[in-house]
Amino acid sequence: MQRMTRRGIQWLSAVADDPVMCRAHWADDPRRPYTLPTGRLFDVVVMSQRLGMETFDQLVRREMPLGPVMMDRRAKQIGFLLSSKSRARFTRLLSLETATPPEYRYLDAGSFVVVPGPMPMADDRHQWLRAPIRRPEASPLRTASLAVMFAAAAALIERADRYGVQYPSPGAAGPEDSERVSDRAQ
Repeated sequence: MQRMTRRGIQWLSAVADDPVMCRAHWADDPRRPYTLPTGRLFDVVVMSQRLGMETFDQLVRREMPLGPVMMDRRAKQIGFLLSSKSRARFTRLLSLETATPPEYRYLDAGSFVVVPGPMPMADDRHQWLRAPIRRPEASPLRTASLAVMFAAAAALIERADRYGVQYPSPGAAGPEDSERVSDRAQ
């Protein structure tokens, strides 16, 4: 869990309809989340927590370009912030990685997102996995790395889920095994 810096607060609050009110809201209680419009300074790619955590982990482990990332613990969702107007690029790059993209939502102009406060606590519903520390540089590499790792993480999870079916545990007896055992006992 991370906390926003003063420069991160300035950048993120600038997107609010009333930036001064947003900063005052956070000055009163830095743990409180705030609803901001998407599509002005940033877009958000929202995915399930399981897929989002694996995608985040892969991006961090491989030291790939990554912007701010937030989590809604109750909704079990992860949101990756991208530069505004990145939808077409993200969709195109994702389609190059997989013919069947995993489920996600893309929030841009006309949408709103609840962002964590600057200093959330460990048990807060809304948290930063990677908090804004300054205005993120507009980088097409962030969009590309998210699309690639999103598809790769989905494929990894799918293979892991199939593993137990393809290769059952040696001690796990299926219905046909229990019939053979009972036949031998007679």
